[in-house]
Order: sequence, then structure tokens, then C-alpha cells
Amino acid sequence: MGTALLGSPGYHRYQFPMLKPCGLQFLLLIHSAVWFHLECLSVSGPLQDMDFYVQEGGGPRILHQFILEPPAVSFRSSGEKAGIIDIDPKRGILYINGSLDWETKQVHKLQVESLDESGSRVNGPYTVTINVEDINDNPPEFNQTEYKGVVRQNSRPGKPFMYVYATDRDDPKTPHAQLSYSILHHFPKYFEEMLFQIDNETGAISPTKTGSYYLDPLKQDTFTLVVSVKDMGGMTTNAFANSVDVVITVMESLWKAPSTIHIKENSTQAHPVNITKVQSNEPDVIYDLFEKEKLPRLPFSISKDGIVYVTEPLDREEKDMYTFFVVSKDGMGELVEKPLQIQVIVDDINDNPPVCQQDLTIVEVQENEKGGSNIGTVLATDMDEEGSLNSRLKFHIQSQEPEYPSNNLFYIQQDTGTLHLTGASLNKRDSAKYSLKILVSDPQFKTVCDVEVHVIDINDQIPIFEKSDYGSVTLAENTAVGTVILEIQATDGDEPATGSSLIVYHMKEGDPNNTFIIETDSETNRGFVKINKALDFEAMPVYNLVISATNPEPLVEGVQYNDSSLAKFNLIVTNVDEPPVFQKPVYKTEVSEDIPVNTLVMTVEAYDPEGDSVRYSLEGDVRKWLRIDSVTGQVYTASLLDREKEGIYSIEVAASELNNAAQKSKAFLVLQLRDVNDNHPQIATDNPTFFCYPVSGGEKTLIQAVDADELFFYSKFTFSLANEMNARNNWEISKYNATHAYLSPKHGNFEEKVYDVPIILNDNGKPPLENKVNLKVSICKCSSENSCFIEIDRQHSWPTAGQAIGILLGVLLIIGAIVAGVFIHMKHKEKKNGKSQPKDAKDNAELNRLA
Repeated sequence: MGTALLGSPGYHRYQFPMLKPCGLQFLLLIHSAVWFHLECLSVSGPLQDMDFYVQEGGGPRILHQFILEPPAVSFRSSGEKAGIIDIDPKRGILYINGSLDWETKQVHKLQVESLDESGSRVNGPYTVTINVEDINDNPPEFNQTEYKGVVRQNSRPGKPFMYVYATDRDDPKTPHAQLSYSILHHFPKYFEEMLFQIDNETGAISPTKTGSYYLDPLKQDTFTLVVSVKDMGGMTTNAFANSVDVVITVMESLWKAPSTIHIKENSTQAHPVNITKVQSNEPDVIYDLFEKEKLPRLPFSISKDGIVYVTEPLDREEKDMYTFFVVSKDGMGELVEKPLQIQVIVDDINDNPPVCQQDLTIVEVQENEKGGSNIGTVLATDMDEEGSLNSRLKFHIQSQEPEYPSNNLFYIQQDTGTLHLTGASLNKRDSAKYSLKILVSDPQFKTVCDVEVHVIDINDQIPIFEKSDYGSVTLAENTAVGTVILEIQATDGDEPATGSSLIVYHMKEGDPNNTFIIETDSETNRGFVKINKALDFEAMPVYNLVISATNPEPLVEGVQYNDSSLAKFNLIVTNVDEPPVFQKPVYKTEVSEDIPVNTLVMTVEAYDPEGDSVRYSLEGDVRKWLRIDSVTGQVYTASLLDREKEGIYSIEVAASELNNAAQKSKAFLVLQLRDVNDNHPQIATDNPTFFCYPVSGGEKTLIQAVDADELFFYSKFTFSLANEMNARNNWEISKYNATHAYLSPKHGNFEEKVYDVPIILNDNGKPPLENKVNLKVSICKCSSENSCFIEIDRQHSWPTAGQAIGILLGVLLIIGAIVAGVFIHMKHKEKKNGKSQPKDAKDNAELNRLA
């Protein structure tokens, strides 16, 4: 069978004048070929099956000449001639008298046979196949004269809301029918950046990031795009093109966060209870909730229709507000829209009674207290919402025991709980103690608080120090906080164990910074002076202290504290060589990981209490990322930072005295690195990519993109094949979700080998980074479990002749050594017995077995 290819060896293209398919003119063409003895037609030969590949159009042409072999005197043809394909019966010239059209018919099959003078068949019939090759002679055409679409406000960038579609009548296996879409014009155009974008391969139209943010039906509700489509993949200037108008209507977004939701606590309704509803702009989405706070449980749920429920009664006293998010996802688990924040406030109901702060409130009142005096306050709380009527408390004296000399010795302010004397002063001889029942109520609940009023002796005696001057004490400045540095004692002649005799000590003079505190033993009234704050020789080398002694209860009229209630005390602080002191224990800052070397990131400060100069150094800088100016404390980058190695870089900075390096202190230096998009996406290589041989079609495998940079909430990868003919003819990629895609072969004509598939990955970061990755894809034979395996050549599984001889000799040597050992053992045993007895039967049996 012969094959004639345009441009192949043995086949030549002839330039004939373009002729209309007229019988006379074409007859002249054939006669011209005969006149030249068909010398130009070097493609000639005997009658046989032949294939021809002819471009469509081009007008009349001669394809081949079949040579007559006696006794044949003529040829005859039949079949798919289309009215223009035939053979000259006498000369055997196969010709086309017109133009072929690929769009009308791609293959023409003819039957050719040779005949003798009687018209009987000599050879054949043979099949002549004419394959029509396409040329780019058809422009692409849209399937609509105008497109209309609707986009919702705040739609997700890159999410298609409509498609345009065009077709090309040329051969789809050639670039002639490979179409590329683009947006020519955008009316009106408010921004430099386009509000819409189109996928050049699929014709999918979606909002850009700018469009997602700025589209607003109140500002502009209609846009017109002029969309162009070109064949030849849009890569050549002579490609055919077409265009169409796309009218887009902007509508208000359905995806809106509801206003703040109020729910009354401890609801008795049957749960779950519908509290709000959300609606996505996209159909068939999956709704889900995720919480902002890490709660043990989230008492809310959402249905497939977007209805949000509260699943159980809420308790405001447990939690008064909830904040969570609603998300919408597609079937692949990818976010469709930005999350909506839901805020729920739990409204209070009056479900908590007042609570007394103390089981028993004790109030001391001196005998000489005047009528109307404030003698104390009854304290109570309510767990209901503060500042609401539910937590408003009122106080009332329910009873007084004893009711002598009258039953209304006290009154209480109803809103504050403040106790007062009603009339004359109390007399301890009438009663030393009164018990009061205080009724505390809110609008719904009531509680009784117990109060005891103790009538005590009048405070007419002042505390008197046992000595007025406690001398001097010397302490080093590094004496620990909490150390008792002095014990003092004063006495009081009033009634023991009352507020009139209890002594409270204070630093009256000489301690402006509260460096000292004084604690009192309530049983002995002994005072203990302690260090409250660290001493500092440089700040205060000497303290001249004056201590006062007073009572909690006020003195009676005419009695005043005097010098007997005062004592002096001097403290001398001695210097200690202290290490430098940092201004802060931790120095923390945030910087971008791409800042240049020698960038100032922070300044640390330390001072030496003794005034010595300070020198700085870094410790623990294992990555050598930083350096510090030893004099100024300025910290600079010493090399390039990398967040992917360490996101939070923590080291120590040391400050030491210039003249005594042993005196050193440390602080922490924490550098938080802010991520930049500086890592190109890669294909995850955890599992090899393969397809089982032979490829049957319809297979697909999942591939994953990874990126060392920080993945934010909306991060996603874009997968596409490199713009290479082999890749696009053999493979295709389809989206799965934000991080995965399907790779599948486009046909089954693959060999059993490893293919390099060029894939373009884009991480959609800021700025976006793109990477071309050659993915190794194996076409291999598979096991029954569909696992790729490599068959091992069996000739390598057997040892060589030399190896076999070596193994055999080794085995014989081992056996010989065992036999020799047994003989030696038996010989030794005979000599030991000193007898020439026959060998033991057991030894004989063993020897025979070994032999």
C-alpha cells in the first residue's frame, strides 16, 4: 500500500495555473501533462492501495498516475468522487477537478481497477483514500448575538458568574480551532483596573479583586463588556477574530451579616430555635459555622438552607455575648464568599436573688456616737445584669434584737445599704450587742442579711510607743524584699479586742515611695517593719523615718494624737556593685522578613546603678541574623531573615559593666517575622504520579500544590498546563479545590515510560509568584491493587556459575569441619578410658549419620 504526503520524499507539489472546474480547461491541463511526458509527475506506479493527504481548497490538481500493466488497457474508478475526483481511463491520471472542503467531508474513498480490451477486470479493485487536511478558513462564531448575565455585589474574585461560548468549524485537533477569549472594552470604566476578567480558555467571566470590592448597584447597576474571541490560540496576527457584547447587571448581595441578635436567657421554648437566616449568592452551597472563641461548645447550628439556630437555653451569667462566623463552601470545600460575623447578645432576665457578701456583718459603734452617724454598710450583690432593674437592690431593716431601749435605734438607706443611728448615742449598759435582720430585695427575689452591732467603749486613750527613738539600722541595698528590718511596740489603754484599742502603724514621714510597710499582730499590737520595694543606694542612701500609731476607731472629742504616738527610726543603705539594669525585661518588635541587611530593628537600653559605662552583646543568635552596636544598643540585621525557618526569633541581649564584665544582666529580644510571598509554589512529591498501562481513557489523579509561605484564609493555587503543544495535546488539568487539581490524559495512545508534564503553578499571593514544574508521570504496568511496579529481569535472579561453585565449596568445608570434630572427640574419649573397647553405639550411630 502506498502513501503520498505533501512535502514527503517521492512526492512533489506542482504549481499549475488556478483554473475554474471547467471540462475544457482541465482537459487542456491533462493534455499538457501528457505533452511533457508527465516528467514532472515523478509519483507514478502500478495500481495499488494508496493514501493521499490533500489540503482543502487550492483548486484543480493532479495527484498520481497509475501505470497500465498488460493486458490492461484502461482504468475505471467508483466511490466517493464528490463530482470532482476522477481518473483518466487511458492515462491513469488521478486528478481533482475543483476544491475539496474539510468542513464538508474529511475523507474520500475510491475503488480503482484496471480493465482489458473486453472490459474485464485485470487488477483491483484497489482502495484510494484521499484525506482532506484542514486550513484556517473559518472564523470563530459565538453561539449568541448578545449575552446577558447577573453578578451579585461582593461576589468572590475569580468565581465565574457567566460564560460566553464560541465555536470554529475548522479541525479541532489543530490550532485553527483553538480559541482564546479576551475583553476588548469595558463600559463604563471607572478605574484603571478592570472590574471583570475572562478566562481565555473557558470563556468564564468573573469579578476581579477590584470588582469584588467596588461593584455596587446603587452606584452603577449595568456594565457592557466587548468580548473578543480569536482562533490560532490568539497567538498569531493573522488569526480570525469575532466579538460580542456582554451586558452585566449588578444586583445587591444576598450574602449579608444580620444585625446583632438578642436572645433572652433561660428560654423555656423547645430548642433548637430559629434566630436568623443567611443566603449565599451562589446556589447549592454548604453552610457551616466556626467560632471566634475557643469555647467548650458552641450552642448554635446552621441548616443546609442557611437557617441559624440556638440549640439550647443560654445563661447570661455564664456568657453574655457570642461571636462566631458563617461560611459558605462549594462541593470541594472551598470558600465561596467571605465569612459573615454573627453577634448574639444574651439579654438578662431576673433569675438571680440578692446575695449577702458576708454571712455576718459586724459593725462597731462607740458609746458616744451621735445620732445620725454613719456606722457601716451592708454589702450585697446580684448576678443579674449590672445597671439594670433586675439587679437593683433595696434594703430594709426587718427586725432588731433586743428592742431596748427602743425598736428603732437604727435605720438603713434603702438604695445604698448604709446603716445610721436614729437618735441618741448607744449605751453599753443597755446592751453590748444588737442583732439586725436586713431584708435585701430586687424586683422578684428577697434575701435576709445578718448584721451585729457591737457597742464598744469610747476611744479616749491614744497609742503610746514603748520608746520614741529606735535608733539606726544599716542594710545593704540588695537586701531582699519582704525582710523584717525592725520590730516596734505601742500600747493602748482602751477596751481590748476592739477598734478603740487596735493599733495601726504608718510611715508618717521619710518614705515617699512606700519602700516600707508595717504589719500589726492584732493580738499583741506588735508592729513589724518590712521592705516593700527594693532598696537603692544611688536613689536613697539614708531614710529618716517617722512612724505613727493610730486606732481604726475615731478618738472622742477633746482627745488627740500627740508625740507619744510617734517614733523615729533611721535606715542607712550601703552600696553594692550591681549589674546593669535594662529598661524593659523583654524587647519585642515585628519586621518583614525581606528587610535589607543592616536595617535597624530596635534599640535596647540599660544603665548601671553605679554610673559605669555599659556594653551590649547578643547571646543565642544561632542563625547569625542580628548584630548589636556594643555602645548604643542599636540592633541591626546582619544577614537576610527567613520566616520559613523561624517565624519568631528569640535571643538574649546582655549588658555588662565596662570596667567589670562579670557584672552582667540579660533581657530577651524577640523578633516576630512578618511573611512576604517569597517562595514559589511546588508540587507535593509525597506520592509518585502514575497511570496504569495501557491507558484506557477517563483516568485522573490528584496532584497537590504546596508553598512554604504562610497560607492565609483565602489563599489558593491556580493550576494550568504550560503553553506547549505536546502538553496540551496529551494532558489536561481540572480544578479540584484551592490546593489540589486533577491531572488526566486526553487519549490512550501512551507508551510505557516516564513523561515530563510541564505545569504552571500560581500562588495568587501579593505579589503572585508563578513556577513552572516538570511533573514526572509514569505510564507503567500495574499490580492487581493498581500499584505501579517494575518487573525485574529474571536472568539476574540466579547466581552465576562462579557464585554457585563458591557456595558449594563453602558448604562442603563446613560439613568436613563437623565430621573432623566428631572424630577428634571420639579419639580423645578412647584415650581417656585407656581401653581398646569397641566404639560406643551412640557414637557409631552419630558417625554413620554424619557420613
